[in-house]
Amino acid sequence: MSDLEAPLRPKRKKIWVDYFVNFRWIIVIFVVLPISFTLYFLTYLGDVRSEWKSFEKRQKEHDENVKKVVKRLKQRNPSKDGLVCTARKPYIAVGMRNVDYKRARHFEVDLSAFRNILEIDQERMIAKCEPLVNMGQITRVTVPMNLALAVVAELDDLTVGGLINGYGIEGSSHKYGLFADTVVAYEIVLADGKVVRATKDNEYSDLFYAIPWSQGTLGLLVSAEIKLIPIKEYMKLTYTPVRGNLKELAQGYIDSFAPRDGDQDNDEKVPDFVETMIYNPSEAVCMTGRYASKEEAKKKGNKINEVGWWFKPWFYQHAEKALKKGEFVEYIPTREYYHRHTRCLYWEGKLILPFADQWWFRYTLGWLMPPKVSLLKATQGEAIRNYYHEMHVIQDMLVPLYKVGDALEFVHREMELYPLWLCPHKLYKLPCKTMIYPEPGFELHHRQGDTHYAQMYTDVGVYYAPGPVLRGEEFDGAEAVRRLESWLIENHGFQPQYAVSELSEKNFWKMFDAELYEQCRRKYGAVGTFMSVYYKCKKGRKTEKEVQEAEQAHLETAYAEVDIPVD
Repeated sequence: MSDLEAPLRPKRKKIWVDYFVNFRWIIVIFVVLPISFTLYFLTYLGDVRSEWKSFEKRQKEHDENVKKVVKRLKQRNPSKDGLVCTARKPYIAVGMRNVDYKRARHFEVDLSAFRNILEIDQERMIAKCEPLVNMGQITRVTVPMNLALAVVAELDDLTVGGLINGYGIEGSSHKYGLFADTVVAYEIVLADGKVVRATKDNEYSDLFYAIPWSQGTLGLLVSAEIKLIPIKEYMKLTYTPVRGNLKELAQGYIDSFAPRDGDQDNDEKVPDFVETMIYNPSEAVCMTGRYASKEEAKKKGNKINEVGWWFKPWFYQHAEKALKKGEFVEYIPTREYYHRHTRCLYWEGKLILPFADQWWFRYTLGWLMPPKVSLLKATQGEAIRNYYHEMHVIQDMLVPLYKVGDALEFVHREMELYPLWLCPHKLYKLPCKTMIYPEPGFELHHRQGDTHYAQMYTDVGVYYAPGPVLRGEEFDGAEAVRRLESWLIENHGFQPQYAVSELSEKNFWKMFDAELYEQCRRKYGAVGTFMSVYYKCKKGRKTEKEVQEAEQAHLETAYAEVDIPVD
């Protein structure tokens, strides 16, 4: 068996859950989609109502709501009440990881009112947003002004708070870094009710660098000031087919945005947007985009593709056409390009509704898409939830750019899962060591894509049912994720914690660095008030005893430093 051949697996016996999953589309069409559409519409009306208010009125309401949060925190009795968490229902989070930590006794703080854009400052090029502002809402306001967040995550429902406290990336991250790297200030309510503004150069600079990836375990985020950039009305997108083995596909992807002469900061050589989709072990399509004016887009001979219409082919299937027709160029309205993966949830929509990509469904019911992820989770039940944990993969692997080929071969051997999504991002060398950090000494190697101040990483998006599952073979999803996590630890990679994780506590802190995070936990009183990030992300139910015991013991920073064998 060659290195790239997957192991032979025995056939798996079907159980009742398999049949329920196969026919779950009935519930999705008649229950989930209509309710999703209604919720989307009501949310839109709420956003419009918010936009009618002046920025001054929104700021006044914000200040009043912050006072309510402070008052609520001060009502907590540490000896009687559980640890603090938001009042949001566990299934609402956008991600496959179930929010099991809320099953333990907890003290709820309601942040549901924090969903307004507080300011668009065109002089400072800053958007001040509350944590529940989502990407669809912010682009609806900024794009008509020819402005956008430097990093706009693709799915409409992703919120500012989730992208900061967790993880956010987009095709522009090779220029600006992850979503949290574009934030210039956080407004945080600390455990004692004190409201602070953290920036990289004020007295709370340690908190500023510790907030990303902390999952809201250092304080309650109530607003953020985020970098804006000037944009144009269209995205000129070039679709380039690439063929070869997985290492050759990886090199084609790297060459699409990283000049071999190392001139990574040259805007003439580096596109504004980059992503690649790998459709099988020998074929991929690289997409590079540059902002374009409407005058350029509407020139004779140029093709405009309004991908946002409900009846249009799903974006990943449209891009796949380049494998047959060769390289082609088209112009996409910028806001529609930003949200190109929303309607089909990348390609997860194919599993949820197998026929939803067909022309007859797109024209008749496509306007109902997409189903809300929260409703899909709310209607799945425990048995289906466990089934998806075992038979379905939704993971992102953040790996150094030069190791992308190795990562692709690993995924093929372990999961045989396609399509795969590739998106590069800068991982900055910061004044302090944060939870995620570049490889020590990376700048000495002068690798393709790297600069002296940032190492280029890539998100390998692994979203779908693995090949063995589709063929009806046995597949151990938990074990596959454990091997994926071990591979990431060995290769200085990182796993975003929105996904299901099998990491032990020691290996969690072997993947991530604990020092700054734990210092801020102690300094700002988070220990004993907020759950630690590991226990918040840990798979499975959390008993109150387990959570309280974990909070009593400070994590040793040695977890991140001592060479502990990977489980």
